Amino acid sequence: MAGFSDYLENKVLAYVFSGTAFSQPGTKYVALFTVAPGEDGTGGTEVSGTGYARQSVTLTTSGSATTNSGAVEFPTAGSAWGTIVAAAVYDASSSGNMLCFNNLTASKTIASGDVFRINAGDLDITLD
Repeated sequence: MAGFSDYLENKVLAYVFSGTAFSQPGTKYVALFTVAPGEDGTGGTEVSGTGYARQSVTLTTSGSATTNSGAVEFPTAGSAWGTIVAAAVYDASSSGNMLCFNNLTASKTIASGDVFRINAGDLDITLD
């Protein structure tokens, strides 16, 4: 995940240059998309199939990269979820603010009975 959302970019700018306080969210959540969202957090289509729910993620930073310290496993799909093309990190389990996003390196079609999993260390957040 390379792209910070407009929301997070604005929070960082306000903090660094104006001293406006920003509290990091206590829990972060991974969302999956069948149509990728834009940098402003709009235009995407989040998965809505049976059994789908955003999953919490624990992130750790080392040097100039942040990654998931444990696997992120979504529940077994109770219906076809479609083809997953992107993922995003949010500050809430529903609605909320998108923090960062990116397209998957390879899309993945999820049929009923499938499980979508992001292995530990595979959700990379970097600044380019």
